[in-house]
Amino acid sequence: MKSIALEAQKKSVAKTKKKALVKRFIRVYNRDKYLYMLFLIPFVYFVVFKYAPMYGVLLAFKDYRIVKGVLGSPWVGLKYFREFLSNPYSYKLIRNTVVLRVYQLLFGLPAPVVLALLLNELRSEKFKRFVQTASYLPHFISLVVVCGMIVTFVATDGVVNEIVRFFGGKPFPWLMAPEWFRTIEIVSRIWQGTGWTSIIYLAALSAIGPQLYEAAVIDGANRWQRLIHITVPGIAPTIIIMLLLRMGTLLTVDYQKILLLYTGATYETADVLGTYIYRRGLLGADFSYATAIGVFQSVVGLVFIVGSNWIAKRVSETSLW
Repeated sequence: MKSIALEAQKKSVAKTKKKALVKRFIRVYNRDKYLYMLFLIPFVYFVVFKYAPMYGVLLAFKDYRIVKGVLGSPWVGLKYFREFLSNPYSYKLIRNTVVLRVYQLLFGLPAPVVLALLLNELRSEKFKRFVQTASYLPHFISLVVVCGMIVTFVATDGVVNEIVRFFGGKPFPWLMAPEWFRTIEIVSRIWQGTGWTSIIYLAALSAIGPQLYEAAVIDGANRWQRLIHITVPGIAPTIIIMLLLRMGTLLTVDYQKILLLYTGATYETADVLGTYIYRRGLLGADFSYATAIGVFQSVVGLVFIVGSNWIAKRVSETSLW
């Protein structure tokens, strides 16, 4: 009898806890329902476009045949990974991708930081808003339009060659020269993205307490000293986070722009893993081989972001996790 009564008591307690949990959930949902609705949009986006396509990773380990489908195609293991890594051309692809990404880190990462610091030092609010608006605008220009502008500017009769003629030089086919492709790509990328990315650093700058600057002024610090000892350390965590996020894309370059700009003459420096995957996978219909390269990119990116995060935790207090 005691065991039956004890069991009934446990069920009653569990039922009461369940009701309390449901009531709590309803109360929290009613309080934050609009926030949950906002969260639903990116949640659905990531599920549909990021996680659901992971099913296609199986193609990298199968000899995919459209008629048989993904599950019906035979397993080949690491065949396509070995085929890619043993291909002599793969070294050039990896080298071009890494070099272009390193250049983007070296020049593209500091550019928005410098712009944000300069904007933060402006005293005229009108001029500051004008510069911000002018620097944001290129971000909203279509990539196809940007590439068309680049082609027009560096054409034989374009603005760049007109300037060269003005100084006594001869017109030069910039987009046909492999040694100039990376420079054109990096400069145009900085022009298009610096203003938009600087918003993040401007937000970080706004979080720095004004009392720190006031105390520094009382201690006799000039503007340069306040910049070095207060402003830069204040946004250092944001810079580290942005760097860590980019480290995960060491073998991933925005290939759409390269695809619109490169030619056969510039393959030596312009052909990257993304453009090669496009040609081999979509144009050549070699889906398994292209998927294997994509998986290789993802694995290398994971290793780099985990390693970079580990180093960041060891040398600073900022990390992704």
